[in-house]
Amino acid sequence: MGSRQPRRVFKPVISARSKVREGAILARSRPEGLRWLRSDGTPNWSQRVRERVRSVELVASKPAITVRKSSTVLEAVELIASKNVRGLIVAEFNKVVGILMSMDIVNYLGGGEYYNVVVRRHEGNVYKALRDERVSTIMNPSPIVVNVDEDLDRALELMIGRGAGFIPVVDDYGEAYGVLTEHDVVRLLAEKKVGVKVSEVMTSTIVTVGLEDSLAKVAETMVRHGFRRLPVTFNDEVQGFVSAKGYASFFGSHRAFKHLSGTSIDEILILPASIIMEDKFAVISGEADVGEACNIMLESGVNWLLVVGDGEAEGIITERDILVALALERG
Repeated sequence: MGSRQPRRVFKPVISARSKVREGAILARSRPEGLRWLRSDGTPNWSQRVRERVRSVELVASKPAITVRKSSTVLEAVELIASKNVRGLIVAEFNKVVGILMSMDIVNYLGGGEYYNVVVRRHEGNVYKALRDERVSTIMNPSPIVVNVDEDLDRALELMIGRGAGFIPVVDDYGEAYGVLTEHDVVRLLAEKKVGVKVSEVMTSTIVTVGLEDSLAKVAETMVRHGFRRLPVTFNDEVQGFVSAKGYASFFGSHRAFKHLSGTSIDEILILPASIIMEDKFAVISGEADVGEACNIMLESGVNWLLVVGDGEAEGIITERDILVALALERG
């Protein structure tokens, strides 16, 4: 078999008339009448979805990657970087007591209210902030958890209804078994026609940062808008994207420390977005089936797609939007 070329993976192709600008926030509401929740708040799964659902055990990513409440933030970001994951299960004696997400790291290291701890308790000393602060300070102590024997459709209801994209999976003893993520759903749907157009479930709000914007602005923008990935633009063209995982990994891989002459985190936060940007991304038409979006994501090794029409950006489809598509599926 010959190698397959990732036709849709590219560097800037957005035309000069594109509405994607540095710092742009574009919004268009989803079609009226789009109703994917029943009156009781549960997704309106089609029969075809129900027929092919599997137990959480067969879909979850494993083994569980864990840290302890007493682990340092540095240990956590090092684990995120080395394991290439966006979140960690916090466990004591293998019992789940919380989760720590890359967005929590972004919040702590420059983006949100947790940054006050860095400034006030550690006086902006990045080494102290990483080595002396514990995971317990910034973790989520009340995560949604599912049993390994749970039906996948029930777990997906929780993911959509509660907005949870990272759910610890436990065994009958309450011990960490693995994790269920949106990416696991994408793998399940690959090469399956869903019967829902990308345009019906895409996120039509596009928040961007500029190539030369500081990491401080990147972090603040992520936390303010709740987006863990942002397209990076230059001269009205998309150059790549930055992600919360990439931000955390910049510290966890120790690459950030190479830019220090002292100990102040400010020396890192003034660095440009380009330093953590990934320049591989992919596009899809809004008319395409969501199943095709899954295929492109897996083939291209990305977890979001830029939705374009006539050379202009129309929105973004993410793995979370695919969960909505699963609830909307027409079978």
